[in-house]
Amino acid sequence: MSGSASSKKSCCSCSPLFSSSIGRKWIVALTGIVLVLFLIGHLLGNLSIFLGPDAMNAYAAFLKSTEELLWVVRIVLLTCVVLHIWFTITLWHENKRARPQKYAVKNELGTTVYARLMRISGLTVLAFVLYHLAQFTWQSFNPEYKTWVDAQGRHDVYRMVVTAFSCPFVSGFYLIAVGLLGMHLSHGIASLFQTLGLSNQKLRPVLERGGLILAWILFVGFASIPASVLLGLVKVTSGLPSCPVCH
Repeated sequence: MSGSASSKKSCCSCSPLFSSSIGRKWIVALTGIVLVLFLIGHLLGNLSIFLGPDAMNAYAAFLKSTEELLWVVRIVLLTCVVLHIWFTITLWHENKRARPQKYAVKNELGTTVYARLMRISGLTVLAFVLYHLAQFTWQSFNPEYKTWVDAQGRHDVYRMVVTAFSCPFVSGFYLIAVGLLGMHLSHGIASLFQTLGLSNQKLRPVLERGGLILAWILFVGFASIPASVLLGLVKVTSGLPSCPVCH
């Protein structure tokens, strides 16, 4: 009896996290923090491309050597993405039901274009992430990538990335996606602190400015890679294969 009562009490104590509006906002905020931290780490790893083929391929080989840990990270990230999207959409529907009639005069004071485009930018970034995974991780579009190795027998990730971004269409899609990601984060990062109760009237402008700066640092970092490839600042020394999208 005591075990059953304890189990029931535990379930009841957890339910507000998912059933209440505040609990759902906390889930969105906490999963958002995890995803922002991942983006920072992912960018730092990707920037190894500017150190040359050996550095980037060594980094990729290191990640592959930690396959078990990598799968744990992937599962955590996938869970965070699903929860973040699900509860963001849930909260949006709740807000829409609470205000079923549109205002005769739309008041957009106190908001920004970033805030108004949160759902569109988020869903576009999700579509890009799926394409990005299919191209670079699963290599579904370019199965020949799987056979590319460097002089040391490591997967030639450097050549794969340069080849992909040599296609203007691929780079263009990437730049649009990271631009929308920057817009999404510009509003989202500041909102995280507000949701977690770490913001007030005095701190809010500072957090908003800090979120904006971090968002666009991430944008510039990610965008610098395809831009450098298109400008010929990053290239392979041997002949570059034709891009299957452009040709």
